[in-house]
Amino acid sequence: MALETWLAYFAACWVISLSPGAGAIASMSSGLNHGFRRGYWNAVGLQLALALQIAVVAAGLGALLATSELAFGLIKWFGVAYLAYLGWRQWQAPVDELAAERAPRRPERPLALMLRGFLVNAGNPKAIVFILAVLPQFLDPARPLLVQYLVMAATMIGVDLLVMAGYTGLAARVLRLLRSPRQQRLLNRTFAGFFVAAAGLLALVRRTPG
Repeated sequence: MALETWLAYFAACWVISLSPGAGAIASMSSGLNHGFRRGYWNAVGLQLALALQIAVVAAGLGALLATSELAFGLIKWFGVAYLAYLGWRQWQAPVDELAAERAPRRPERPLALMLRGFLVNAGNPKAIVFILAVLPQFLDPARPLLVQYLVMAATMIGVDLLVMAGYTGLAARVLRLLRSPRQQRLLNRTFAGFFVAAAGLLALVRRTPG
């Protein structure tokens, strides 16, 4: 991959990652509930799903998903249901008087947070269709495709890890400012609304006719 092509792709990755979406909401929710160090495992799960999606596109299965109404619908409605579930969980999240230096109680295990992030990204079929539309624009057919896909995957995942670190860290800092149960309840229900809104937006997604 030529340097100028990679730089253009690098810039595109930043634009894509900074765009608000379910992954950003999940990262902020994890930072809010678990702090940065533990909550960041959610971002790792997001990247595992992203790597899988890129692999699906590289293997040629993305084209099948883009043209299969059934496969697209199954993944989409799984994503809708899971985001709605996360919204319900966030709405029901317990509140507590948090001292400035005290960690949130009953933190989830890193593996559970990774699985949560993975399911958030994996439940979005539009991501595969989007990757299928974007990645080929930067590929050079005259050069080995596998190497190019690996470089592009590493670039996109690296950028997204940095962006999700920002979202997680921002929410973790907000957590330290919370003092009253009323403030915590308001923030929990705000994030619950974000999850439900993301579920609603995903429900409106339609497969582009191919």
